[in-house]
Amino acid sequence: MSKAEVLILAVTVQGLSVREAARIHGVSKSLVHKLHQRWLTEGEAAFAPRSRAPGSSPRRTPDAVRARVLQLRAQLTADGLDAGADTIASALTAEGTPLSRSTIWRILRGAAVITPQPQKRPRSSWQRFTAERPNELWQSDTTHWQLTGGGEVEIIAWLDDHSRYLTHLSAHTRANGRTVTDTFQQAASEHGYPAATLTDNGNIFTTRFAGGTFARTGGNAFETLLALHGITQKNGRPYKPTTQGKIERFWQTLKKRLTVRPAATLDELQHELDEFRTHYNQHRPHRSLNRRTPAFAYTLIPKAAPTQPDDPNIWRVRYDTIDAGGKVSLRFANRMMHLGYGRAHARTAVIVLIHGLHATTITPDGEVIAEHIINPNKGYQARE
Repeated sequence: MSKAEVLILAVTVQGLSVREAARIHGVSKSLVHKLHQRWLTEGEAAFAPRSRAPGSSPRRTPDAVRARVLQLRAQLTADGLDAGADTIASALTAEGTPLSRSTIWRILRGAAVITPQPQKRPRSSWQRFTAERPNELWQSDTTHWQLTGGGEVEIIAWLDDHSRYLTHLSAHTRANGRTVTDTFQQAASEHGYPAATLTDNGNIFTTRFAGGTFARTGGNAFETLLALHGITQKNGRPYKPTTQGKIERFWQTLKKRLTVRPAATLDELQHELDEFRTHYNQHRPHRSLNRRTPAFAYTLIPKAAPTQPDDPNIWRVRYDTIDAGGKVSLRFANRMMHLGYGRAHARTAVIVLIHGLHATTITPDGEVIAEHIINPNKGYQARE
């Protein structure tokens, strides 16, 4: 017997007053009175339990917005592009209808278009490394792809580690050492040489682990090219592809796209790669870049280059947060310096770009908030 039925019977059968029934059963008089009136109006139907859901939900996401979320999900999936909550949120914001990631996720889950994966490792367990500046490190790798017209080809990519910017993406009948050097120099002629490269241990990238004749040649063409330009070569540990995690994750994104945009010939595939590279660099917001595009991150701060430690043109980059006193502390010429900004900028995330005695401070969005000319004889540096 429900509580509502007990209270109604206490008044209608036992003959108790509303006050007595409320006192005996430890409830308010208004509740007893409401249930009694409901019984007088509805009869036996008043005994049935009522839904506790609100009569209206003024904060509920409008149906038109919910429909747009599902439409974007279907559209992005059909195009072979990322269709997660972050990507949909960026598209909605661009349309003038901002919606939180969690709300979008609940809409997708409620429509049964995604399957929760609680078995995934939490993001807090990841160990991430990112180069501090554009062109500080380029990652490269090759992958195989099947043409619908028959035949297997290979795709090579050069990816900037700091910004995820694709400096090169092309398809070849077969990737060899010449492919590596040619594509690297094409990317470098357009974007400048990187300070370092990171690849796996394939013979097209390095012969250090090949043994035999290769080991006695002193390096292949790519290794020689890097040495001539003073570029540091880095290679992942054998059988450890996670070292090149960014380029490996990129292949997953690319192949998802190519699966729904099949190509029959090498030329058709290259056309698809060119279109995708433009989308990836210029339009696709990246989660690791705080939902900014790789092109934005690639051009935000000065690029690194293969320079010597005593080169006068070298730049230093520092990522920091202005403290409560309105300062950022850093070491300069073996001395601790304090750049002043004022308390109005306290707790602001900044990027400090140091070139010689000149320091420029910008926000992660590219806004310049201060210029400093460093005086090596002073500990506190006032802004210009």
